[in-house]
Formats: sequence, C-alpha cells, structure tokens
Amino acid sequence: MARSKSPKPGDDEAAYRALAAEIAEHDRRYHAEDAPTISDAAYDALRRKLEALEAAHPEFVDADSPSRKVGAAPSEKFAKVRHAIPMLSLGNIFADEEVAEFCARIRKFLGMDDSDPLPMTAEPKIDGLSCSLRYEDGALVQAATRGDGSEGEDVTANVRTIGEIPHVLAGRPKGVLDVRGEIYMTKAGFAAVNARQAEAGKPPFANPRNAAAGSLRQLDSAITASRPLQFFAYAWGEAEPRPAQTQSGMIAAFKDYGLTTNPLMVLCDSAAELLAQYRIIEAQRASLPYDIDGVVYKVESLALQERLGFISRTPRWAVAHKFPAERATTVLRKIEIQVGRTGALTPVARLDPVTVGGVVVTNATLHNEDEIARKDIREGDTVRVQRAGDVIPQVIGPILEMRPAESKPYVFPDICPVCGSAALREIDEKTGKADVVRRCTGSLICPAQAIERLKHFASRNAFDIEGLGDKQIEQFYRDGLIMRPADIFTLAQRDARSLKKLKDREGYGPASVTKLFEAIEARRAIPLNRLIFALGIRHVGEGGSKRLARHFGTFEKLRETARAAADGTEARAEIDNIQDIGGVVSECVHDFFAEPHNEAALDDLLREIEPQPMEAIVSTSPVAGKTVVFTGALERMTREEAKAQAERLGAQVAGSVSKTTDIVVAGPGAGSKLKKAAELGIEVLSEDDWLARIKGD
Repeated sequence: MARSKSPKPGDDEAAYRALAAEIAEHDRRYHAEDAPTISDAAYDALRRKLEALEAAHPEFVDADSPSRKVGAAPSEKFAKVRHAIPMLSLGNIFADEEVAEFCARIRKFLGMDDSDPLPMTAEPKIDGLSCSLRYEDGALVQAATRGDGSEGEDVTANVRTIGEIPHVLAGRPKGVLDVRGEIYMTKAGFAAVNARQAEAGKPPFANPRNAAAGSLRQLDSAITASRPLQFFAYAWGEAEPRPAQTQSGMIAAFKDYGLTTNPLMVLCDSAAELLAQYRIIEAQRASLPYDIDGVVYKVESLALQERLGFISRTPRWAVAHKFPAERATTVLRKIEIQVGRTGALTPVARLDPVTVGGVVVTNATLHNEDEIARKDIREGDTVRVQRAGDVIPQVIGPILEMRPAESKPYVFPDICPVCGSAALREIDEKTGKADVVRRCTGSLICPAQAIERLKHFASRNAFDIEGLGDKQIEQFYRDGLIMRPADIFTLAQRDARSLKKLKDREGYGPASVTKLFEAIEARRAIPLNRLIFALGIRHVGEGGSKRLARHFGTFEKLRETARAAADGTEARAEIDNIQDIGGVVSECVHDFFAEPHNEAALDDLLREIEPQPMEAIVSTSPVAGKTVVFTGALERMTREEAKAQAERLGAQVAGSVSKTTDIVVAGPGAGSKLKKAAELGIEVLSEDDWLARIKGD
C-alpha cells in the first residue's frame, strides 16, 4: 500500500485485517495440513480478539473474515465432495457466566420470556476429525471430511475400514441420511500406534487428534485399516425423512441404527444444569479413554434450531464451552523471523522441547513485535507456555526471576532478513500510530515475497495448477524458470527451446512434465474471480474477489476503474459502494493497479490467459443473489431472525439503501431508508409480501 496518499482508516481496521490474515493461516495449517503451529488456547484468544473487533466495527466484516469461514480447503490428494448442507463449526465460550449469556441470546433472538422452557443437551466435545457419512436407503455410499465446510475430501474407502461405522444401518431406514460426527483415536490406541512407529524407526505422532487425522487421510486404505480409529455420531446434514424432532431424539435414532453415540450426553432445562453437567464432564476428563476439550450445548427442539439458523460459520443454537488451558515451563532459545506473501515479518519462538498435557511442543508463534515488547520476551528466557489440546503452545510470558544475567531485550529487525530491504510499520496519517505489523518494503525484489506470491497464484482457490505445488515453485524460482506469474504460461515454450529439459531433472520424467504442461494449458481460461484472487491484492480474499468480479464483469473494466480510483474520485466511490468493500480494500485495489511494475506484469500475464465471466451462483430461491434491506418494525419474526432467514436463502443483507439494493422490506415505522428506496425506484415489500416472495407465491 502506498505510504503518502490519502489518510488511512484507523488502527482498528489495520489491526483487524492483520489479525484476520493470521487466523486464516492458522486455519490452513490445522485443517489442511494437520500441522498446527499454535495452541487451541492461543487460537481461541485470537478468535476472541477478532470477535471483539467485529462487534465494535461490523463494517470491517466481509465474506473473507475467518468468522465467516470453516476449516480449510480440502487436500488435492483426494477427490472432492460437495456437502449438500455445509458442515459448520461451533462458536466457543470460556467463562461460567457466558453459559447464561448464551441462553439469554437465544431467548432474545426468538422473542422468548425467561419463563418459557428452553431445554438443551450437553455432551463432551471430542478432539478428533469431523466426518460426514452419507447413507442412502440405509447403505453407506460416501464419506467425506469437513474440508472448508462446503467441500471436503472423499475418504469413503478409508472409512469403510473403521469397524465402528456400519456399512448398512440397522432397519435399513429409507431415504437419505447424512450422519456427522467425529473420528478419533483413544489414548490407548494412540500409545499403541506410537509404539509401532518407534519400532519401525518412524517419528511418533504428536497427539491422538493428529494421529486420527493422519490415519484417515491416507491414500492407502490398508494403512487406515491398521490404525485403531473410532467414531461418535452427534449431528446430521440431510435427513429425509427425519426420524425425530428433537436433538436427543435424533441421537437415539442413530443409536438404534447401529451407530455409536456418546453415553455422556444429557438433557438439561436451565443454564445452571448445563454448567453442572460441564463440571461433571470436566471432572471425568482425565479418566475418559479419549481426549475431549470441552462440552457442547445444543438447543433440544429442531424447530427452534431451524428458526435460530446460523451466524456465518457457526450455528446460533449450539456452542462449545471450552476447558481451561494446560500449562508448563521451558526455555525460549531463539526468536526467528519469517517473511510472508505480503511482506509481513512474523516472529516464531523456538523452544526447548517440553511436554504439556502429554504432548511435546517445540515452537510457537509470537504474533508481532508489540506482543514481544509488551510481555518483554527475550531469547534465553524461561517462559510459561500453555496449550489446550494442540501441538504448539502459547507463550504466556517470562519467569523474570529465572532470566539470565546477560539477557538483553529483543530488538525486532527493521531490515528484512531475506532481502535486506527496509522493514517498516505503516503510519496511520490520521492518528500518527504505527500498524501492528512490520512489512518488508522490497516486494518486487524480495525472494520470500515473490515465492509466496507465486505459491498463492497457483494455489487451489486461485489458478489451481495441478503439479505446480510449493516445492516445485521454490525450485523453479531458485533456478530462474518462474519469476513472475506470466512465466508459468511460457514454461513449456521455453523448455522446448532449452538444451536442459525439465524431463531430465531429478524427480521429473516425460510423463510428469507432459502432465504439468497440460495442467498449465488448462488454466489459460480462468474465471474472473479466481484471477483477481490469484493476484494477491492485499486485503482482497475470495469473497472480495467474487464481489469485484460480479460488479465489474470484465477484468478490463475493473482495471480501468481501479487505476482511476484515487481518493475523492467517482471511481473510488464506485468501488467503495460495492457491498462489503470498505475503504482499506478500495485503496489496496487502487494501489495495486496504479503501480507501474504491476501494470507491466499484468500486461505480460494477460497475453497468456483469457479471463472468463465468474461462475454463476445456482439457487432455486427467488431471492438468491439479491441485496435486501430490512427497515421498520417486523411483527412476525425478530429482525435478526429475518436477516438470518434471508441469508440462508442466498440473499445478501445490507444495512443501508443504495443503488445496488434490490429489495427493501419495510415494516411499521420505516423512515429514511424507505424514503431513499422510493427516490431510487427500488422495490419495496411489506413483511407479508416478503414471506410470500420467499415461498415462491
């Protein structure tokens, strides 16, 4: 981003964007690689910080926020499975008083009195790998991991080797039943697997969760069959016909079908009873044969669950009450700096190995230099660390009385450790305060940034070039074969002219090279939203890329508008007014397209590819893709319930009326929004008209 242009938005938005990027990276490492670099406790702390910023500044939130995403993209090793109903994750609470607050939020959303009954179930939160089992007329036909919530990995062959999972349900119930639950490994099974690993001279697994995930995601199902995996069923996606109308009734039906369910689930009638059950399960935690990291509360009535719906990535009707973190002490030997795609310098703590809750941990992220300074963390310090079920701990802080006499405060580098360019913290011209993240300024010469940008360009949600993974890009960059995106598409042509062919390199052969070139050729025609995302424009993720693609339609129109979008221009106003595109994103888009070096690189790329219109959203809802504004009082449902309903049907709900608004739903007391809708000629519906519209009447 340019440093001497229009005033930047406040520190809060810069901190929010940096925090969102950090959480997204942790999600990828945990869900896609089974290799987390941060503890559950540290991750949960980041999530709480993000939620606090979003609550204070809802205008920051867009479709790319981690609060609206689930998991990570599925691995390229497996065939993909599209979930008919998304597999979402749970929100978390940590303090006892939050249990009553959770119940109160539900009552408020539904317009219920304190005296109205609101039964809920409480059950252990299993620390394993989420899995979906699709049964048709009682027969298991497909199994998939959660993946990114919308699309997972096809692990049917591996799941069929798990003895606890029936291939045919008892009674062979008719219709479709998408059973969801957790695949896990018991503590005893984990010990046995690690003993076999040691006998074979192989490295041990870090914990039962990673062992279960690694065992399920094997290309050879025989390996999965050799591992002691088990399964608890606790939820569902599609269920036609539905065997019960309550949460506990559905679980009882699962048990009758021959699926394993958790016997510790109980039905509670109040927040006090939920908390009492939490205490009971917490006391049993150490003696249970499997790992748990909290207790899950769910609304009992399925009718109420449907009314409550979801908040982006989480259901309103369920929450996980997490257990406190476990702690230990160790020595922090070194603080290393890693440089990411956007030039961000991220500090990583290298620790003496320490066992925390039965898991050996050796490193941790330290977030940023302010966090290091605030805690006064130094190399050589004995530090307190904590974890809550994962591999990598959070550094709580140093034990000062054990600090070495020669200890010196850690000085965060102001020079990029990779390319030697200055590393700066951008200054907010309004407040005079520095950004929380220090970034390398050598974006065009820094190998670390260049390599990470190329990895992003070829990644699954961008150009998705099979055979051009991280290792290949690093190798090709070192050898000077791929330095910019356009080089990918001229690789075959240059290889044909070269005396040293790719097929002669170690690890390659004629077949693999032909396959790579074919994969590259297949990506010359690319949907516009994927191209925008692949460019790696700062603060523009998948959601922002789709909104820009949908608004502009063609790459040239986007490029022309973005180049002209200096502060105060009509072009800037046009980008600012796109749904969920804020000032920070608008400035980043303008800066990217106005940079001459980027212009030249884009010209080279566009000579090699053909951007295509964005894939259309397929939906049967009459309001799918429409932007809707609710104003005035609603009488048949709460405002929050109406918004949630609209979003479930594929509509976008906006807070203000603009020329991009399609429908205004106006109840009694509607004021300025209704007036503006009339001025702009926007369709206005009453609440009854809206309900008839969404039903297709």
